[in-house]
Amino acid sequence: MTTPGASSPKRRIRMNDVPPTDQQLRDTMVQKLIEVGAARDPRVVAAFRAVPRHLATPEVDVAKTYETETATITKTDESGVDISSVSAPRIQAMQIEQADIKPGMTVLEIGSGGPNAAYLAEMTGDGGRVITMDIDADVTARAERFLKTTGYRNVTVVTGDGEHGAPEHGPFDRIVVTVQSADIPPAWTAQLKENGRLVVPLRMRSMTRTVAFVRDGDRLVSDGFEQCGFVPMRGVGENRMRLAVLHDEEGAEVALRLDGHPEPDTEALRAALRSPRMEAWSGVTVGGEESMEHLDFWLTTNLDNLPLMAAKIGARQRGVVAVASPVGTPTLVNGDSFAYRRSRPTDEEDRYELGAIGHGPNGQKVAERLVEEIQAWNDGHRSDRAHIEVFPAGTPEDQLPAGRVIDRPHTRVIISWP
Repeated sequence: MTTPGASSPKRRIRMNDVPPTDQQLRDTMVQKLIEVGAARDPRVVAAFRAVPRHLATPEVDVAKTYETETATITKTDESGVDISSVSAPRIQAMQIEQADIKPGMTVLEIGSGGPNAAYLAEMTGDGGRVITMDIDADVTARAERFLKTTGYRNVTVVTGDGEHGAPEHGPFDRIVVTVQSADIPPAWTAQLKENGRLVVPLRMRSMTRTVAFVRDGDRLVSDGFEQCGFVPMRGVGENRMRLAVLHDEEGAEVALRLDGHPEPDTEALRAALRSPRMEAWSGVTVGGEESMEHLDFWLTTNLDNLPLMAAKIGARQRGVVAVASPVGTPTLVNGDSFAYRRSRPTDEEDRYELGAIGHGPNGQKVAERLVEEIQAWNDGHRSDRAHIEVFPAGTPEDQLPAGRVIDRPHTRVIISWP
C-alpha cells in the first residue's frame, strides 16, 4: 500500500512486451526463407532483408505482411474472386531465385504490386532497369505510391495489358510473371533476349507450376519448376477454369476444375458421388511432409481426363468426400464414374499409403486405373522430374518431342519424363 503523495511503483517493462520493429520482422522472415530453401542466393537474402514490404499494404497488420506463407489480397472482383495480391514472401523469393537475376539486367514484371518490383530493383542494382506492369490502374497506382515512398528510382510502372508485354522498354534479360497464365503470348518470347529467362506460373491441365524457361529461338525450354498459386491473368489473355459442380450443399461444395478436359456428364457424376465409395490401394507409401506435386504432375501427364476436385472442409466433415482441398485433388473421370487420390496411415510412424476412392458404376475400375499410375510413378519415375517445352501454335507434330501435348491458342506445351 502506498502512502498519500508517494509515487506509484513503476511497471517493469519486459522485452517481450515491446513489439518487434519492421527490420526485426524482416530479419525473422528472411531466416525462415533460408530455412525452407526459398532464399539461397546471398543477393536474394539481402534484397528481402532490405525492402520494407509492409508499406505497400498500410491497411494490413505489419507482422502479417512478413509471414512467409501469407499473400495479401488487395482487390477482388464483383463476385468475390481475388484478382490482385501481394504474393507471399516465399513465392516471391522462389520466383526470383528461378529468374537468376544479375546486376545491370533489364527485367519486366507482369503483374504489379510494389514489393516484388523493389526486390527485382535490388537484384538489378543501380545499373539495371525494372519495368513493372499491370492492367489495373488501381494496382499500378498502389505500386507507384510504394516505390515513391521507398525511393526505388530504377523502376518504371506501366499500366497496360501484360499479354502484349512492354516492347518500348525491351528487349528484356528476364521476364517475371506474377499472375497465373494458361498460355504464353508471342510477345513474351519476342521481347525476351536469346538465352533470357521467363519465369511464369503456367497452368497445365488444371495444375499450376511456376516454370523457369530459357529462350532457344522460337521455343522455350524449362530449367526447373515449383508448385505455386497465383491470381489469374486478366485482359486479352484471360482463360479461367470452369467448374462442374457435383455437390452444392452450402459449406460442403464439391466441384471439378476443368482446364481443356472433355466435357463431363455432370448429372451422372453427381449421381455417382451419392453412390457408395470403392477403394483401391497401391502399396506405395510417402512421408507425412512429402510433397505430391511431382506425382500429381505424372498423373496429369499420363491420364487423359484428370481434372482437379475442389472440395470444402464441410464436404469431408459430412462424409460427402474423403478429402478436402480448395486447390484440388487429382480426379480421374471416365463417363459416369470417377476416382480421386487419397492416402491412409500405415503402421509406420508418419508414413501413409497412397490409393484412390471411386464412385459410380465403374468406380472400382477407375480407382484401380488411378492406382496403376501411382505404382508406375513409384516404380520408375519417383526421383524423376518432368521436362517442359513450349513451341509456337501450329508447330507440326513431327517437330515436337515425345510427351503430353497441351494445345493453347498461342502455343503447344509438351510435358515429358526421362
